[in-house]
Amino acid sequence: MTLTDVAESLGISSITVSRALREPDKVSEPLRERILQQVEQMGYVPDLAARALASRQSGVIGVLAPALTNHAHLSIMRGIEERVRDSGLRIQYANCRNDPQEECRQIRLFLSQNPAGILLSGLQARDGVLELLKSAPCPVVQIVDLHLTPSGLAVGINHCEATATAIRHLIACGYRRIGMIGGSRDVRAERKHEGYSLAMREAGLLDPALVVSADDPTGIALGCQLLQQLKAQAPDADCVFCQNDDLALGALFEAQRLGLSVPDFGICGYNDLGFAAYTQPALTTVRVPRFDMGYRAVDILIRAVNGEATPEAPIDLGFTLIERQTTRQLA
Repeated sequence: MTLTDVAESLGISSITVSRALREPDKVSEPLRERILQQVEQMGYVPDLAARALASRQSGVIGVLAPALTNHAHLSIMRGIEERVRDSGLRIQYANCRNDPQEECRQIRLFLSQNPAGILLSGLQARDGVLELLKSAPCPVVQIVDLHLTPSGLAVGINHCEATATAIRHLIACGYRRIGMIGGSRDVRAERKHEGYSLAMREAGLLDPALVVSADDPTGIALGCQLLQQLKAQAPDADCVFCQNDDLALGALFEAQRLGLSVPDFGICGYNDLGFAAYTQPALTTVRVPRFDMGYRAVDILIRAVNGEATPEAPIDLGFTLIERQTTRQLA
């Protein structure tokens, strides 16, 4: 079954059928519905390889993620898929598992498939990747920590600033021995550690004994283990900032097991995942606009694919400190 067969059955041109499938906004709604119904009845499946040869792009957006199982990234994916819906483009995901070499390999694979565009979420092998992308024949959009000052199209936030803001808030709440726990040290994690150190040093409170991390994927179990370790090496710690909400949930469970009274012992997370507002007590955290990151990044990419105007500078989507019950209220 070919696109020409579909066109002939409707008495229209192949170009019109192709446009209805690839650029639906350029075809009237009644005609588009007729074409889509006929495509479904006849069982036509577009040949992406043929499309790539004909148009020099496959109609696929390659999305490279640092970890597809990461809870925070799932919200980014929802934003990506919401914007791609009805665009005529499709998504192909690849997981680099926070491995710089795998990141470069996956980008080479994407480029070999003539994608419509590439979206990169959280670069690791930065220099090598940017060198590789200089010759990319398609638009590339990055979701990054904005301190990296990416060249080209990008959206993101400043994780160092977001973390420093959270730590300054904890200090204003009266906490002094504020620990930090974290897992695998990717780019975003490193920036959070920088923000923590910056704010603690400003207040004259920085102490290496208050920082505990493990080279392991983050999760609830790791949060339990790291809080236990923090209290073992710094028994007077009166608060903990967690690299993400998964760790914070584990820290909350462990604090309750240890008989620590929360919020006398403060806990702050990062990301504002769905469960954060419903823990007992509810979790103070930093809200990152993850859905908007995915949506805006793909919106820019689609605009670039269609030859429309795109932002000249990276877009800072900002962050919000969400004060709940796991930290003391400001006086």
